[in-house]
Amino acid sequence: MKRRTFRAEGAHVGRALVEAVAAELALPVADVRRLVDVGAVYVAGRRARDGAVKLQAAQVVTVVLEEAGQSPLEVPKPAVPLRVLFEDEDVIAVDKPAGLNAQPTEGRVGGSLVDLVSEYLGRQAGLVHRLDRETSGVTVFGKTAAATSALAEAFREGTARKRYLAATGPGLPAGGTVDLPLSKDPSRPGRWRATRAANGVPAWTDYRTLFAGEAFSLVELLPRTGRTHQLRAHLTALEHPILGDSRYGGEGSAGGLMAPRCLLHAHALELGHPRTGHPLRLAAPVPDDLRAFFESAGVRVPEGPIVAADAS
Repeated sequence: MKRRTFRAEGAHVGRALVEAVAAELALPVADVRRLVDVGAVYVAGRRARDGAVKLQAAQVVTVVLEEAGQSPLEVPKPAVPLRVLFEDEDVIAVDKPAGLNAQPTEGRVGGSLVDLVSEYLGRQAGLVHRLDRETSGVTVFGKTAAATSALAEAFREGTARKRYLAATGPGLPAGGTVDLPLSKDPSRPGRWRATRAANGVPAWTDYRTLFAGEAFSLVELLPRTGRTHQLRAHLTALEHPILGDSRYGGEGSAGGLMAPRCLLHAHALELGHPRTGHPLRLAAPVPDDLRAFFESAGVRVPEGPIVAADAS
């Protein structure tokens, strides 16, 4: 990420934000207004919404100029259609496509799943949990403050039961539980490591191999906790990273089959309804890119419900 930061001093004090940024970065005022509009300008750590706001002495201004190799001013890709899996007055569940950020990035407002759902609802959707950008599958939002709070508590307390499907290299054991704590990897920014050698947060993942072939294994993952990159780090600790997951060492191909992306899909989710308490059982079909990968090797992708984890 490329950014510029400066402090409001001297002539910048009392000056309009867009004018101060334009002078500091030698940019046209029109471009700075667009940077504000897309959410790439921050004042005192908060995203700026008004380019005409007057800067106060010592305020720190940050401008995101590039993110993932792309300028915030570049025209975003057309929005993908929103696929609604379930909706009532309290909850909406959608099928997140791969390649879409769960929430707005630091350099841009818009073009995320939160934005798509909020636009569909006509009001802000209540973000409850997140899937990584390349992960597809079930994502649930609250439609009211009370529902959002109750749903978030279900994830926080571990009562939301999740089922993922992933593909790894061949030779994965038939099943078991990974209970390695997770901590940030100091040698690789943006990556987490699963090890007892560091002071990490507890994390548990039950897994079961559904198909073991010469080229790859298809595995069912039932996380008991919901840590950042938990499944990716736990499978890497088993020396079987998810295929296509370059950050964690996953190969891009297996047996001549090319992984179109990180082959991880949030297949099913079960949790209590935030108002009635009745069980909500949600499922997202395996997307076409993953299905094509599996079926090209003659593997039938399962469509069944969540399988209870072995807590022994």
